Amino acid sequence: MSRSVACIDYRNGKILIAKRIARGEMGDRWEFPGGKIEKGEDYTAAIKREMNEEFGCSCKIFEELAQGTFEHKGKACSVVAFRVQLENDGISVPFKLTEHTQTAWVEPEEIRRLPFVDSDLNIFDQIKKSLGISEK
Repeated sequence: MSRSVACIDYRNGKILIAKRIARGEMGDRWEFPGGKIEKGEDYTAAIKREMNEEFGCSCKIFEELAQGTFEHKGKACSVVAFRVQLENDGISVPFKLTEHTQTAWVEPEEIRRLPFVDSDLNIFDQIKKSLGISEK
């Protein structure tokens, strides 16, 4: 089973999301930052590596917020979401994006109106509940 992590940076009532580069079937869609867990990695190592590779920064890692399973190209996959705080907000110090074309801080109710990857949408209600978010 392929395993991945989703990183939820939630500040001032907004969640950090990132728009994927326009390639592959998930291209040009929004997602929570994160990615695949490589062989031999635990969640912490995967989160730290992904945030460094994709955003050029480090982060603090807090509690697990949600988990789910999905199928991608006939293969079983899992995703676990953790609350994180990146070392900067991408605005005062821009992120060094490698897998995304842009980032945005959005209010939770905006997420369902965006072209978002299905695997992240499937765990979004769990994430909101864990963070105590009620949509307006």
